[in-house]
Amino acid sequence: MLGDHCSLPEDQALPSQSPQTGLCCKMVLQAVSKMLRKSKAKPNGKKPAAEERKAYLEPEHTKARITDFQFKELVVLPREIDLNEWLASNTTTFFHHINLQYSTISEFCTGETCQTMAVCNTQYYWYDERGKKVKCTAPQYVDFVMSSVQKLVTDEDVFPTKYGREFPSSFESLVRKICRHLFHVLAHIYWAHFKETLALELHGHLNTLYVHFILFAREFNLLDPKETAIMDDLTEVLCSGAGGVHSGGSGDGAGSGGPGAQNHVKER
Repeated sequence: MLGDHCSLPEDQALPSQSPQTGLCCKMVLQAVSKMLRKSKAKPNGKKPAAEERKAYLEPEHTKARITDFQFKELVVLPREIDLNEWLASNTTTFFHHINLQYSTISEFCTGETCQTMAVCNTQYYWYDERGKKVKCTAPQYVDFVMSSVQKLVTDEDVFPTKYGREFPSSFESLVRKICRHLFHVLAHIYWAHFKETLALELHGHLNTLYVHFILFAREFNLLDPKETAIMDDLTEVLCSGAGGVHSGGSGDGAGSGGPGAQNHVKER
């Protein structure tokens, strides 16, 4: 047996370890333990996602646009155009464009790669028609968003297209709900799939769409500043020269990426 081959005569027994040797062994064990703790959060000792550098904030990427048009002029309500008509037209357009933008990276957004609908330190949940909170993967969440918005924008009682039909009294609140969900999709693309977007050379399209969407939402107060605070750093960079949009964070660090905001996960 292995034990028999390894045994030593009594007169050849190994000497007891000296205090110095014991101290060296202890130091080695402490170093190994420290390394294991570092690599436990993420394989290969990589930093957690929240601590990684945000590639979408790199100057060479934020400059990318498909047009230099001043979107501030484009989002203003034209004269003699009904407000609800303007909201309906633009909301439908943003829905189609954001859906198309997401489709370019959808094959990379799977239940395995995106097990939750996460953006920075915030995790989003879907709420069904009964108001029940549903935990789902990112692709499931996006599918819920696109399906629900598609149902609304094609409903003649909500988004009327025929002459003489009136918009419902709750129309603006519905538009705000749609914009909030579409913002989540845009933010997830930046946070989790900007690398793929960059590889496809579609970051200019994404930046242009984001600027247009944010400026439109701010023009008509369609997004709560607390909701968009999680992407304030990007908004400040992209929109600073496109209409003077300023950060609308609440100052409590909720999803703003400031110190301490990365230590826990918020739920919405």
